[in-house]
Amino acid sequence: MKKMTLRTRVLTGTVAAGALAAGLFGTVSANAANAAAPAAAPAAVMADADNGNTTTSTHLTIEAATKAAQATLDAAEKENQRVSVAVVDRNGNTIVTLRGDGAGPQSYESAVKKAYTAVSWNAPTSVLAGRLANAPTLKDIPGTLFLAGGAPVTAKGAPIAGIGVAGAPSGDLDEKFAQAGVASLAK
Repeated sequence: MKKMTLRTRVLTGTVAAGALAAGLFGTVSANAANAAAPAAAPAAVMADADNGNTTTSTHLTIEAATKAAQATLDAAEKENQRVSVAVVDRNGNTIVTLRGDGAGPQSYESAVKKAYTAVSWNAPTSVLAGRLANAPTLKDIPGTLFLAGGAPVTAKGAPIAGIGVAGAPSGDLDEKFAQAGVASLAK
């Protein structure tokens, strides 16, 4: 075997160290890239509508909810009442709210809660307020308000929305205006 010069040994060692470093860098880079890559999404599970695992529900369109809210507000304005109106879907989610000119600051939240209460029990809130005598803890259910002014919207006897009104001097007026909104959907 031929003896290597010092210079040859240094160059050979440098090349070997460089190759080792490049291999290590490549491994680290590959591992980092794999760690940063998102995991493959799980395969979609299909729910077959024919096997009873799903249900269909009816909801108001945004156009219908807006029409009902505007009819409600118009009915209140005809009687010089400053109210807020809320329309919620079957699940209690707000679809549309209108705050009439000059409506009090408390009316917005009250209208939403009355609409939610009406759709939750499929009954006008004036009727539900009467039930508090027999079940006073009903008022403790979050998001509800057992004051007259909420009316349910139904389709085939099932609740699909609620209209709530707040701000008139009496709950009877609030509920009268909410009923005008419900009636507008039949036209």
